Amino acid sequence: MLESVEKDRPSLSSGQVLIRAASAGLNPIDWKTRKGMGFVAKQISDRLPWVPGFDIAGIIEEVAPDVTDFKPGDHVMGICGFQTDGGGYAQLVRATAAHIVHCPAAIDLKTAGAIPLAALTAWQALFRTGNLRKGEIVLIHAAAGGVGHFAVQFAKWKGANIIATASEKNRDFLKSFGVDEVIDYKSQKFTEECENIDFILDGVGGQIGIDSLKVLRPGGTLVTLPTLSAPQIIEAAKGTHYIVKGMTMEPLAGDLAEIAALVSEKKVKVDIEKAFTLEEAVEAHTLLEKGSVRGKLIFNH
Repeated sequence: MLESVEKDRPSLSSGQVLIRAASAGLNPIDWKTRKGMGFVAKQISDRLPWVPGFDIAGIIEEVAPDVTDFKPGDHVMGICGFQTDGGGYAQLVRATAAHIVHCPAAIDLKTAGAIPLAALTAWQALFRTGNLRKGEIVLIHAAAGGVGHFAVQFAKWKGANIIATASEKNRDFLKSFGVDEVIDYKSQKFTEECENIDFILDGVGGQIGIDSLKVLRPGGTLVTLPTLSAPQIIEAAKGTHYIVKGMTMEPLAGDLAEIAALVSEKKVKVDIEKAFTLEEAVEAHTLLEKGSVRGKLIFNH
């Protein structure tokens, strides 16, 4: 259950900053944790109530004495409460200084909160976990979503050829990002439309991840994002020549700074389907849980 409550001003520990939030992203992990699903839910089961939210943008209000890279008044964006503390659904948010970056002037703080978690996940899946190379053919599942719409743009920036699965209504949206082919998952089977794929980014998991092995080339790579089904997909690839990996996002400031530069230079666009107030959190989660969100949902303050 989501409920709005008043809490005391957060106190800071070593290495932390306090951010007055301008925006905060909503992510699938938020509603899954609320429903008791996944790693985070297990970790917080004995310390409820809990404040969801893992990415944030805003203005620094206070810094711990040992923080030297940031000062009150700085515009910042980044990950908060990693890995299980959360806290992003708030007006004042505590974050680790090593997990945030200065927000470029070209990025509106009302938009910046939509970037960190989804963009870092896409970036690290493609380049750190998967080592995507220029000229490779990449298949991206759930390409119009939060992680997906960043992934197609990063892959295009890298020089890959992109096939995307999405609903027909998002065809033009994805084409605008340079996607070469869009497969409507409602009317087409990607297993019949694809072959010899170099790299697959699987944002769906389960049977989709397992079926994706059928279209990989020998030695091809698949990175699957949903943690619950990753073990079964990895198991299905045993004894094959495929490289299959799961991953968990890491709040690496260096990666986020690179992403922020691309957004600032308008090489990558942040698409926001809808912005909510914190008081509209129930409505926001209802939409988030339904799936099929194009781009990102955010809170604006």
